[in-house]
Amino acid sequence: MPLLNKIGTAAPRPTAPDLRRLRVALTVFFALDGFVFAGWVVRIPAIKEQTGASASQLGLALLAVSAGAVITMTLTGRLCRRYGSLQTTVACGVLLPLSVALPPLTDSIVVLGLVLLFFGAAYGGISVAMNSAAVDLVAALRRPVMPSFHAAFSLGGMIGAGLGGLVAGHLSPTPHLLGITVVGLAVTAVTAPVLLRDGAADRLREHSSAPDGGPRGPRPADTKPASPKAHRMDPRTRGLVLVFGLIALCTAYGEGAIADWGPLHLEEDLHAHPGVAAASYSCFAFAMTIGRLSGTTLLERLGRTRTVVGGGATACVGMLLGALAPSTGLALAGFAVTGLGLANIFPVAVERAGALAGPGGVAAASTLGYGGMLVGPPLIGFMADWYSLPAALTSVALLAAVAALIGFATRHTERTERTESV
Repeated sequence: MPLLNKIGTAAPRPTAPDLRRLRVALTVFFALDGFVFAGWVVRIPAIKEQTGASASQLGLALLAVSAGAVITMTLTGRLCRRYGSLQTTVACGVLLPLSVALPPLTDSIVVLGLVLLFFGAAYGGISVAMNSAAVDLVAALRRPVMPSFHAAFSLGGMIGAGLGGLVAGHLSPTPHLLGITVVGLAVTAVTAPVLLRDGAADRLREHSSAPDGGPRGPRPADTKPASPKAHRMDPRTRGLVLVFGLIALCTAYGEGAIADWGPLHLEEDLHAHPGVAAASYSCFAFAMTIGRLSGTTLLERLGRTRTVVGGGATACVGMLLGALAPSTGLALAGFAVTGLGLANIFPVAVERAGALAGPGGVAAASTLGYGGMLVGPPLIGFMADWYSLPAALTSVALLAAVAALIGFATRHTERTERTESV
């Protein structure tokens, strides 16, 4: 079984300096991803007005983000296996900031859709590449630190949304998103050398595949290497990866919904100021960051099943409040509770898929998960036209409850892994 199955019983081990540097650099890329994505989502209302799109037309344009991301995710797993997850992360770290400057340059919904196809491709590529590298690093560190990487994503999103709220009333989307491009390229240029340093990928593989979590040495005769088996996609492994991907889908759907439609809900349904409306995603991202920063402790104390079930139930209650509250303050509180609930479900799902099947598992689970994050907003756009936006947002609560139920139904897999790891 994968090395990660022994996380709960292994004693803390010293972390090699090269692994610490890789962890910091990879954390920066997660934060950059969240920062760029948030910069885009807080300007969606302005770009919607700029193009004159209806809710359903905007939903179709957002579907292009989904299409680009899903297509790229299916290919990025292969790129990671061929060229390395660290190298692929850096390449996508250049493409993502470049792509975010394009949406405000459009003047029609058709051109916007084409531009968002490219943005979605870059976003999907960096998502799979970063998570693949993070799974290897988690195995090397032998602690369930996956939530800390996603905490960086949420923190980047909170900063990006907060800055977006501050400048929304003063800058048009064009200079705002162009500034994000400059910042993103600068961060990539400073951080990339750590990931591209000679031997970095080899050291990561050595630590993650070593039986004791340290550098690989002579292997005892009765010790089986973990990596080949862990990365073999037999029917049972493939089924489990799909289950974890479904859990990720149910929860990421909510993150995408709040990111893309939360500001519109506050602005159009609750008549909030544009700056306050932009803060909806910031509140959500801040709560998610807090939840993910405590995620390692929760996983070590409660285990994966209780973390997933409790998080899904909390998110369900929070989103019902966020969608149906009669005031802006209560809606913001609901978004924050939702963020706390969803915080650690997606990282757990992707980590387990990657531990079972390597980059292919990460790609499969991420395709489903981020597919939910990116396909959800267009679906909500259609439901908003058919019913209302508050009613459409309640679908987030429904899927959070489904994630909790799936987590409870698959609780035996965690027990089985613990038994086999002894």
